[in-house]
Amino acid sequence: MADDRVEIDILRIMRLLPHRYPFLLVDRVIECTPGVSIKAYKNVTANEPFFMGHFPGLPVMPGVLILEALAQAGGVAILSGSDLPLNDKIFLFTGMNKVRFRRPVLPGDRLVLEVGDIRNKLSLWKMSGVASVDGEVVAEGELSAAMVDRESM
Repeated sequence: MADDRVEIDILRIMRLLPHRYPFLLVDRVIECTPGVSIKAYKNVTANEPFFMGHFPGLPVMPGVLILEALAQAGGVAILSGSDLPLNDKIFLFTGMNKVRFRRPVLPGDRLVLEVGDIRNKLSLWKMSGVASVDGEVVAEGELSAAMVDRESM
């Protein structure tokens, strides 16, 4: 069996995902087996716009944005191996289960995003995600998303 793991740079990530600054939360893919699993990262800098209000004097990355980063990484894993015409489609969160936050993510951290156990039924996708910093789990959970027509929004 051939090794079909790939690295993906920011330019390809931007071709796969509709997100842009300040909401694109995947900087680089270290390893991806399309449709199966992904390992990516987000460099968390002191310049992130959310730190202005979360929390003044004590900057902490919001947990929902950590989950969003995991979902975006999962989207890259799914879309990187897809031959679906995506111009008129978009992925939307449909659920989060068994979510746990273990410790804060702070400016200067490299947030490593690992998503696997990707499953698909019709237009619904489910996956498991773990976010870590320096080998320590900061958040984990099960995520689901649906691919919908942009026009139906």
